[in-house]
Amino acid sequence: MAMRGRIESIEKNRESAVLVLATTNLEMDILPALYDTLCERGDTGRLDVVFYCRGGIVSAARRIALLLHEFSSHICFIVPFYCESSGTIAALAGHEIIAGPAASFSPVDPHLNSAQEQSSEGSGAISAENVRLFADMCRDWFGMPEPEAQTQSLSVMCANVFPTTLTAFYRSMLETRDICSELLARSMRDRPEEIRSRIVDRLLFGYHSHIFSLSHHDLSALGLPVRRDARIERIAWEMVHELRQSVGAGVRRSEEDDWVGTIIATRATTRRQRYRPGSFTPQWDVGETE
Repeated sequence: MAMRGRIESIEKNRESAVLVLATTNLEMDILPALYDTLCERGDTGRLDVVFYCRGGIVSAARRIALLLHEFSSHICFIVPFYCESSGTIAALAGHEIIAGPAASFSPVDPHLNSAQEQSSEGSGAISAENVRLFADMCRDWFGMPEPEAQTQSLSVMCANVFPTTLTAFYRSMLETRDICSELLARSMRDRPEEIRSRIVDRLLFGYHSHIFSLSHHDLSALGLPVRRDARIERIAWEMVHELRQSVGAGVRRSEEDDWVGTIIATRATTRRQRYRPGSFTPQWDVGETE
């Protein structure tokens, strides 16, 4: 079954409109193409978003989630596999989340690029949690008294990291917390604010690694509206096999080949964000969904 047939199958089973959003990086450049796609469909009432995401920009996740709310009164994120980092933030806007056994979410602690330190993945990004927990490490590993650990850690930090960089970490954490709270207030408005705050704090501070893989069980235990639907999960899993072969620079045979960063599809139209060697900005190709 081709992509169009799978989209129509979900729509028939769920009496909804289906949008496929698959991306290696949530970014603002996706917004115009998404807006055009949603305008073509109009107000859908119930919108199912088959979502495949490896991360991206936090503020872009917010704007994309809010745009989906402009065109639907009920949003369901269908997550067959990756929904990481900023993808997890976007999914907080869903009134429901259908996630199968292989669905992989992640904590949402913010990262900033740094020239001083290279991560284990070589990205040069430092987690805000690595900064925040430095005093705890001094206390737990080296037995420093609490006041001394805090004083010494601040001194060491300021001596090795420019103070405004530390402030940038703090502001980034505040921004991420506010965005998560804003999206949960839309999708879980009937739940008390204290429950929503616990969910946000757990996603921000409750895990020891940004790459820790959270399952559908983990998100359900947090209190998020996660549920199972074996038939829909099976169709979405078939979709993700095709998407993994189509999205990302890693599917290229050589560095001279074009590659697709994002796919946005409905049963009628597919938009592909295409990167070409030597081009400064990606171009969007539009065609019929096959």
